[in-house]
Amino acid sequence: MLIAPSLLASNFLNLEAECRMINESEADWFHLDVMDGRFVPNISFGLPVIQSIRKASKKVFDVHLMIEEPGMYAEAFKKAGADNLTVHLEACPHLHRNIQQIKQLGMKAGVAINPHTPVQLLQDVLRDIDLVLIMSVNPGFGGQQFIPHTLDKIRTLRQKIDQLSLPVLIEVDGGIDLTNARAIAEAGAHVLVAGSSIFHATDPKSVISALKQADKQQHII
Repeated sequence: MLIAPSLLASNFLNLEAECRMINESEADWFHLDVMDGRFVPNISFGLPVIQSIRKASKKVFDVHLMIEEPGMYAEAFKKAGADNLTVHLEACPHLHRNIQQIKQLGMKAGVAINPHTPVQLLQDVLRDIDLVLIMSVNPGFGGQQFIPHTLDKIRTLRQKIDQLSLPVLIEVDGGIDLTNARAIAEAGAHVLVAGSSIFHATDPKSVISALKQADKQQHII
């Protein structure tokens, strides 16, 4: 199980310390949510922040673009330090072109889907991508509750990926904590994105460690 703490929930006043905590923890990726105030009703951070924190870590930078016209900025995010670049199916009328651009720039290509979007709409690009990001909350804000029917979407997608023997990772983002991580892992997820449950915890490193064992332990609470 890969764990990707979402910096959207971190203390921006002490971002260097938050990055140090992730570096010292068992976390695998930095998850970085970029919002434009158009595709989602919020604005987060952008290129300068990613460029700055890239200097503070050698872990994978998993950049999630919740923006319109992501193709205009793909090269800039590569230069800023992105290793994975995920775009939203709903924001890309020419999705295959966006995927090709990301891979040609040397990044892993991901496609995200919102809670209302069926996983079946991904079938024509599954062979071209490296990961699918299933949103388990409506994107735009942290601290929301996990939407239960996401588990069915994970199972359906995992079955299709296994059927085709594809090396595609299933990443899940939104409302993940120690009460539901095991169920999400059992449904077939490979990567857990967690924000509030990590950064608002008394001992964030312990939470990361427990989440990382979600697919192995009988009880993680």
